[in-house]
Amino acid sequence: MLSDVMSPFVKWAGGKRQLLKHIEKRLPKNFNEYYEPFIGGGALLFALQTEKSHINDINSVLIHTYNIIKNSPIQFMEFLSLLDEKECSKEDYYSYRNKFNQKIVNQEYDVELACLFVFINKRCFNGLYRVNSKGLFNVPFNNKGKLNSFDEKNILNISEYLKQVEITNVDFEECVKNAKANDFIFLDSPYAPLNPTSFESYTKEGFDIENHKRLARLYKELDNRGCYLMLTNHNTELIQELYKDYNMDAITVKRMINSDSNNRKGQEVIVTNYEY
Repeated sequence: MLSDVMSPFVKWAGGKRQLLKHIEKRLPKNFNEYYEPFIGGGALLFALQTEKSHINDINSVLIHTYNIIKNSPIQFMEFLSLLDEKECSKEDYYSYRNKFNQKIVNQEYDVELACLFVFINKRCFNGLYRVNSKGLFNVPFNNKGKLNSFDEKNILNISEYLKQVEITNVDFEECVKNAKANDFIFLDSPYAPLNPTSFESYTKEGFDIENHKRLARLYKELDNRGCYLMLTNHNTELIQELYKDYNMDAITVKRMINSDSNNRKGQEVIVTNYEY
């Protein structure tokens, strides 16, 4: 059974908490090292707690926050507690958001940036991380002013666990360059667009159709290396075509990121290159 000792410290669009029970049924029975090139909130990482793990994301602020929690958990919680003390008004939220963006512009990757990141994540619309063309965070307020941004025990457990985890901020291909036969790689990339003519980027670099095709080529290469592979994404024609040679199961999920509550159900696929 997957563990529930730790849980994600941020809410993340496309997070895998609701899919964990489906993922558990489809895990390889045994594997060596664990790789997650698109870590996001880390729901599966924290559930598996594999001894030798490698996590990565192209989002530099997210990875910076993982490293701050890994190396400076007490400082992180003390600073975040100060932010949590007063109720956050709409004006406060946009002031914190501006401060967060200014620190990104100034390349101030410190404890305060990590705390602001978690603080506004808990108070922005549906925990969405979206940036404009300049790479600046632009998600509106969710009107939740008074809440706790973290759980102390959870942060301390995460910090202790991350001490044995390799954390990188590189391209997804670079992250898995050392993956070997019998390693398990979980690929939870940014979603393929439901409407091929539109796409929201969660980093200023974006993840377009060509990146999805590049990921599919990498999937085949890793399959040839003898790695165990699991990929999740929207159930779209693009994904069906890219992974038609592999095992594919469709799962009905809630899509909380959709502003229209009538359109919050959809299908995701779980693609594996092994039998379970």
